[in-house]
Amino acid sequence: MGYPSFSDYWNELEPAVLVVVGLLLLVFPEPATSALGAGLVLLGVSWWFYEWGR
Repeated sequence: MGYPSFSDYWNELEPAVLVVVGLLLLVFPEPATSALGAGLVLLGVSWWFYEWGR
C-alpha cells in the first residue's frame, strides 16, 4: 500500500482554500471585503458538502 497522491485530495483542497480566503477577507474591516469573504465562505462550504456527498 502506497501513499495517496496529491490528485486524490485535490477535490477537498479547492473548497478549503475558498473557506480560508473567505475567512481572511472577513477579518478586514472594509464592508466590501467582508461581503466578498462571506460569499466565498458560503461558496466554499456548499462546494465542500457537494464534494462530500459524491
